Amino acid sequence: MTFISRDAIRLSDGRELIYFNETSSDRASYPDKRDLPPPPPASQLRYDPLVDEWVAVAAHRNTRTFLPPSDACPLCPSTPAFSSEIPAPSYDVVVFENQFPSFSDRIKPDEITSLTEMVPVRPGIGRCEVVCFTSDHNSAFGALTPERVRTVVDALADRTTEMSGITGVAQVFPFENRGVEIGVTLHHPHGQIYAYPTVPPRTQAMLGAAARYRARTGGDLYADTLAAEQKAGVRIVAANEHWTAYVPAAARWPYEVQIAPHRKVADIPELSDAERDAFGPIYLDILRRFDALFGKPMPYISAWHQAVVGEGRDLGYLHLQLFSIRRAADKLKYLAGSESAMGAFVNDVVPEKAAETLRSL
Repeated sequence: MTFISRDAIRLSDGRELIYFNETSSDRASYPDKRDLPPPPPASQLRYDPLVDEWVAVAAHRNTRTFLPPSDACPLCPSTPAFSSEIPAPSYDVVVFENQFPSFSDRIKPDEITSLTEMVPVRPGIGRCEVVCFTSDHNSAFGALTPERVRTVVDALADRTTEMSGITGVAQVFPFENRGVEIGVTLHHPHGQIYAYPTVPPRTQAMLGAAARYRARTGGDLYADTLAAEQKAGVRIVAANEHWTAYVPAAARWPYEVQIAPHRKVADIPELSDAERDAFGPIYLDILRRFDALFGKPMPYISAWHQAVVGEGRDLGYLHLQLFSIRRAADKLKYLAGSESAMGAFVNDVVPEKAAETLRSL
């Protein structure tokens, strides 16, 4: 591991914060000087019988911090003039419980157990954490060094292991939203980790497809799909000894790349040291190609697809999905009628052309 110490403290409202230090540090000695109210209770899960899905209702998130000025950024290190979420005056990588979580283990007794005989209700048990990649407010993930990316990967592995052990958690999902076009509420370079109490719809669909493919062929769906892309070559954007980055043949988004390890692993903790070291260079390469597409910072979502915690874990194949809603220099892809109402995507960019353009940059 690149970080040499892992120091956990408690913020003034009881939430956990963990410093992942790349050098010797006394950061854990700095107390949170704020007087914060208790964290909110867990959200409420409501079942939608029409599509067999659970929807979280977390009204407290409507009051979360929204695009504050840089001198009041809650993800910057604390200063004598401003106490942020991070008490120390500097940090490398830091992870802490979200102040406005979609899911948590702070259960509040609720008299409502159902809304109708068709719609049961239950607490949104889980956990939500914020991952700060750097103390530099004006940086970006694509500007990090490969060594810092390794620290981030190690931190995600640490948190995936711990959050997977929470009773009731079905899947751990690390991700990054970047850009106001995506809907970020804080400019500081950061990601999040959701520990879901249910298996999300996309994962359910992937598990179903993988199970049917295994029953029909005896093979592994993602491994065979990756091998087919490597053989075809036309949609490969970059590769190294341990990872391949490619545009999916049926990409939904104008610019979408999946980055997959050559060896099947269930989640980030299962990656070897060599695989973790090799991830940073290829991911940074792809991020910089995204920014070069239109000569300005590319809005994107970066999503780690990991295996579920329980039944179906053997069907999972770790991979990172990176995509943008920008389809041209001055145009965004809005999820309008077909995508939002029906979940039926219509892509504006031919995947082979997208791969060719990304390779050329």
